[in-house]
Amino acid sequence: MSRIGKQPVKIPSGVTVDVKDDAITVNGSKGSLTQFTMPQVKVVQENDELVFQPNDDEARSKQGLMRTLVQNMVTGVSEGFEKKLEVNGVGFRVNLAGQDLKMYLGYSHEVVYKIPEGINVKVEQNIITVSGISRQQVGQVAAEIRSLKKPEPYKGKGIKYVDERIIRKSGKSGKEK
Repeated sequence: MSRIGKQPVKIPSGVTVDVKDDAITVNGSKGSLTQFTMPQVKVVQENDELVFQPNDDEARSKQGLMRTLVQNMVTGVSEGFEKKLEVNGVGFRVNLAGQDLKMYLGYSHEVVYKIPEGINVKVEQNIITVSGISRQQVGQVAAEIRSLKKPEPYKGKGIKYVDERIIRKSGKSGKEK
């Protein structure tokens, strides 16, 4: 059993946390995030730390979840999150036009992805950098962009995470000569 829920969340300087009965609001230099609290977990602020206490043994898993969500909020408003995607393929191009990401991915038409509010996207050659303060939202946007053209296992063409390793298949073996 993980004991992550027992560890306190340290609040760095420049970050303020407002704990209420039904929600926790975290404000920092990059923005503000709000998360509802679970009734089975009590959140207590002690000096510059947040402590999570379950009401009973059944709520231990919710204690760890609540602690992780709040830790991600604190990290997001102070440092932010980012994911990098790489576009591989002959003729595959990516352009940023305002709040739209225009991609040429080997289809007969260009693929346009609307960037949601709160997410910043940068394009440098064939690398797409998705950044923001919400870890969940950054991961969701990166996954949606990747799903537009998943990397295929034969030539590796498509959109993949920079640190992702694609397992390559050999093509047809055919008849040996």
